[in-house]
Amino acid sequence: MKKIILIALFAGIALNVNAQKKKAVFIIIDGVGKDVIEKLATPNIYAIAKEGKLLSAYQGGERGEYNQTPTISAPGYTNILTGVWFNKHNVPDNSIKAPNYYYPTIFRFFKNQYPEKKVGIFSSWEDNRTKLVGDALPQTGNIQIDYKFDGLELDTNKYPHDKARQFMAKIDQAVTEEAARCIREQAPDLSWIYLEFTDDMGHAFGDSKQYNDAVVAADQRIGQIWAAVKEREKQFNEDWIIVVTTDHGRDPKNGRGHGGQSDRERSSWIATDAKPLNVYAQKGKASVVDILPTLATHLGVSLSDDQKRELDGVSLIGKVSLYNVEAKRTGDMVKLKWVSGEDDGKVKISLANTNNYKQMGKGDSYTFLAEVPVNRGSFDIDLSQYPKSEIYKVIIEGAHNTVNRWIVNNK
Repeated sequence: MKKIILIALFAGIALNVNAQKKKAVFIIIDGVGKDVIEKLATPNIYAIAKEGKLLSAYQGGERGEYNQTPTISAPGYTNILTGVWFNKHNVPDNSIKAPNYYYPTIFRFFKNQYPEKKVGIFSSWEDNRTKLVGDALPQTGNIQIDYKFDGLELDTNKYPHDKARQFMAKIDQAVTEEAARCIREQAPDLSWIYLEFTDDMGHAFGDSKQYNDAVVAADQRIGQIWAAVKEREKQFNEDWIIVVTTDHGRDPKNGRGHGGQSDRERSSWIATDAKPLNVYAQKGKASVVDILPTLATHLGVSLSDDQKRELDGVSLIGKVSLYNVEAKRTGDMVKLKWVSGEDDGKVKISLANTNNYKQMGKGDSYTFLAEVPVNRGSFDIDLSQYPKSEIYKVIIEGAHNTVNRWIVNNK
């Protein structure tokens, strides 16, 4: 008996030693809608997608709804970083005056659970780290970014600002080379790379050869990062996923601007090698807020019940109970609809008429309404049965994920 126990013990130790380390990297290239990716030669993006998928996704929240979000850069990055839309994270433009840090970024979720693990940010815009992620800010719990490479746009001696903004192409290349080096040599557990030059060319020239060339160059830079990841996978016992996306598309008239809610401005995409992708990724209507829960699932990051109830995204990997929820209000009646996922269990539906999480970072008190089979796909709520409020927050909790809808009277 002792011999059997010892064999089992040593086997367990061996399995633990050989367990693959989970790593993740995500890349944002600025202002490149899915229509552009589909018409240009972007072999590296497609090489990544070949191992997983190239998903259509949307930016900008839901058009005409309470969570509609400007299709502008900083809001777009923040949607990805926090897994929630503007009505929660409070970043409506590039000035980034008052982010709502009660909604943590993926870096804070990760570091709070794994303080010993390493994270990196390699960016062609310093505000991404200092303001959006909040490196070393008291409001973010003084999160520390272990590997950082940004602020080159402030060095006008090394990168003099020319009118054609070719200095930004050089910065993107420097950021890419440092990110690839760091991944190859230090292998941060979670990394973000941001590249700007594509958006600069879009603003300057619109739909043009200059813009197209910038997109092709961005794909080549993505290839450098991808090669570093593949090298780590080959040489070390590591399990990586890579996610590539954009913050917004371009205006439909000439491709110069963005910020509105046209289909082209809202057009985004997610290229990832993650697998296996779940039923939501295969059949649902994906958005960029799905990136955070996808990274969290791969990295083994656990969220509290209150955090799950606020998250707008759904993981593209792992089991999912329900997705693509809708809430249509007519008078006092609210009809909930959803698509059931990969189980035939039940979901719990609850209602709150406060917004404590957004205002104070504290969980709201929910009233339990009903438990119904997930494959029922609908439930009606009569708001007249509850105290009058300017906001009602509805959650539907399944075995594998939670979705939420807000009913806002002053929408």
